Amino acid sequence: MKRSRTRALVLALLAVAFVGYALLLWRGPWWLDGDRLRHRDLQPADGVVITGFRTTLVALGAGAVAGAGLYYTDRTLRHTRERDREQAEIARDGQVTGRYVEAIKLLASERTVERLGGIYALERIMRDSAKDHLTVVEVLAAFVREQVPVRPDAELSARALPEESVQAALTVLGRRPQVAEPFRIDLRRTDLRGADLQNARLERVRLGGAHLENANLTGAHLEEGWLRDTVLTGAWLTHAHLERAVVKGADLRGARMKGAHFTGTRLVDADLSTAVGLTAPQLADALLDTATTLPDAVAREVRAAP
Repeated sequence: MKRSRTRALVLALLAVAFVGYALLLWRGPWWLDGDRLRHRDLQPADGVVITGFRTTLVALGAGAVAGAGLYYTDRTLRHTRERDREQAEIARDGQVTGRYVEAIKLLASERTVERLGGIYALERIMRDSAKDHLTVVEVLAAFVREQVPVRPDAELSARALPEESVQAALTVLGRRPQVAEPFRIDLRRTDLRGADLQNARLERVRLGGAHLENANLTGAHLEEGWLRDTVLTGAWLTHAHLERAVVKGADLRGARMKGAHFTGTRLVDADLSTAVGLTAPQLADALLDTATTLPDAVAREVRAAP
C-alpha cells in the first residue's frame, strides 16, 4: 500500500513537472521579459529572444532528463549489485553448510584419520565463516568431552597421552581466531593427561574436575579460567597466564610454575605445596586464602610480606 502511494505521488509530480515545462516553453519568454516582447506582430529581435530562451530551456530539460537517467541507472546497478551479493551470500552459506555436514560426518567416524579430517575441516570453516565460529568451538569442545571423560581412578593409569584426534581438537581450540565469545569453553571433567596445550588460547575455560597431569601448558592463556578441583600435578605451567582465574581445590603438586602469572588469581584451598619454580613475588597480587598450601620457603616469604 505504501509503495503504491509513493508511486502515485511520483507520477503526479512528473505530470505537474511536464505541464509546467510545456507552459514555460510556451509562455516563458513573456513571463520573463513581457515588457519588451510583443504579443503580436513579432519582429526579428523578438524571435531572437524567444528562440534563445527556448533553446536554453530545452538544453536544461535535456540535462535534467540525462541526470534522471543516470540516477535511475545508478540505482538499478546498485540494486543489481545488492541482489548479486545476496545471492552470492546464499550460495556461500549453502556451501559452508554442506562442508559443515560433511565435517560432522567425518568427526563421528571410527577411523582416526577421518576424525582428523573432520576436525581440520571444521577449523577451516571457523576461519572462513565468522558466523559459524561459535558453533564450531562448541562442537569441538563437545567432541573432547565425549571422547575423554574422566574415568574412575582405577583407569587413570591406563593412558599417558590424549588420543590423536582429541589432541588435534585441543590444538584447534587453542589457536582459534580471536572472536568475542559469549560462553566459556566447557572442558569440565575431561581426561587431558599429557595434553600439549603450549601457548593455547583458553581464556575463560571451564576445567572443573579435569585431569591435566603432566600436561604442557607452557605459556597457555587461562585468564579468568575456572579451575575447580582440577588436577594439575606435574603439569608444565611455565609462564602460563592465570590472571583473574579461580583456582579452587586444585592439585598443583609438582607443577612447574616458573614465571607463571597470578595477578588477581583466586587461590582457594589449592595445593601448591611442592610446586616447582614458584616464588613469593609471583603471588604478590594473587588472592590467597589460609587453606591454600605453598612451598615452605614461599609460604614464609608470603607471611612475612607487609
